[in-house]
Amino acid sequence: MYLYNSLSHKKELFIPNSPDQVKMYTCGPTVYHYAHIGNLRTYIMEDVLEKALRYQGYPVKRVMNITDVGHLASDADTGEDKMLKGAKRENKSVMEIAQFYTDAFFADCEKLNIKRPEVVEPATACIPEFIRIVQGLLEKGFAYIAGGNVYFDTSKLEKYYVFNDHDEEDLAVGVREGVEEDPNKRNRNDFVLWFTKSKFEDQALKWDSPWGVGYPGWHIECSGISMKHLGEDLDIHAGGIDNAFPHHTNEIAQSESYLGHKWCNYWFHVHHLNTDTGKMSKSKGEFLTVSLLERKGYDPMAYRLFCLQSHYRRNLVFSWENLDNAVVAYDKLIAKIAALQPGGDVEEEALAALRERFGKALDADLNTSLAVTAVYDVLKAKCSDDTKLAALAEFDTVLSLDLLSAAEKLRARQAQEAAQAADPRIDALVAQRTAAKKSRDFATADRIRDELKAQGIEIIDTPQGTKWRKV
Repeated sequence: MYLYNSLSHKKELFIPNSPDQVKMYTCGPTVYHYAHIGNLRTYIMEDVLEKALRYQGYPVKRVMNITDVGHLASDADTGEDKMLKGAKRENKSVMEIAQFYTDAFFADCEKLNIKRPEVVEPATACIPEFIRIVQGLLEKGFAYIAGGNVYFDTSKLEKYYVFNDHDEEDLAVGVREGVEEDPNKRNRNDFVLWFTKSKFEDQALKWDSPWGVGYPGWHIECSGISMKHLGEDLDIHAGGIDNAFPHHTNEIAQSESYLGHKWCNYWFHVHHLNTDTGKMSKSKGEFLTVSLLERKGYDPMAYRLFCLQSHYRRNLVFSWENLDNAVVAYDKLIAKIAALQPGGDVEEEALAALRERFGKALDADLNTSLAVTAVYDVLKAKCSDDTKLAALAEFDTVLSLDLLSAAEKLRARQAQEAAQAADPRIDALVAQRTAAKKSRDFATADRIRDELKAQGIEIIDTPQGTKWRKV
């Protein structure tokens, strides 16, 4: 499998540190509000990456954090704590907010068939790990204390901007105009490792530390949680492109300075879901959530297909028209699968050819658009329906579009509708009309047709025979 590595700025053959386990870390949500569908695009593509690795035969251990403390309104360590902001908004405690929106996040993930990682760890459960890393950075001269807070000293690094091929807009997230500068910082890009009581006196969650009562900075969380569960080296770190700077940049800086060696080999960044007015966010326009899509009548699987139809390294533009097109595509796809008739044998040679096409799509930097095309290729293939169903079942372990289960539900619904439509009395009248037409008794045929029409029954003459339906 070739993946684009944001760190080297090129596609690289994926080679894990150990064939026994791929260590994968993905940044989780800050649970102060619902996740919008732009956030969830990233989680969908990370889910596909994990499942693609498993499909290729790699054992994967995936770890995700839950940020329930320390993430300030600005990624540049300024502004109100997002968790405290959520608690004030809803008049609840921070922990009540964290639990509610953590549950809501995973409920959305379940609707979208996003697999829950093997390890999900809230930041508040790892305070000792954060303190140990901060102490180590101070001892090694990579951190300093100022104004009661502990800062990472970016001037000690040979190279700080490791993701410098990203757009200027992405790089400017943490240092944009209008952000109040912290006078305690020695350098503009220094970042907080630990806040003490000197900052935000109304901070709800605080812990004892060697530097005073306080709480961790946002960036230290992922380093600490990753090291706790995956050790000192990672194979893949994934997240949204907006996390490349400053969050992932700071993770690399503090982790490698603490460890004394390279920390992560491959960086996987998913690009934005935009609207026609720009990047989707919780503060602009209609707050687009999975629940809102459902209230508007959309199947979450249609949104998942919408995401899979585009490459993860391209910005994707959301509009209701585009989502409607995905709905039509999904419904047609399921209808075609529902029409397959099993009962024969699986043709292993044909299955291997279909499997190879799908695998090549995944190997080409997780090209989900080509992978979806491979699904359509299955339906057009000259092989038994059993072979097609076997291929679709395999491919859906990665795509997770409910292809077979949705088709089964459609068949059951169609059978139920057919059963409800059956009416021996009407069938008898239709048969009488057919006999009358054959004997050229058109007056009787027209009378029966008009009688049925008055009852709300439409007669449809087709080359295959006469059918009827309720209107």
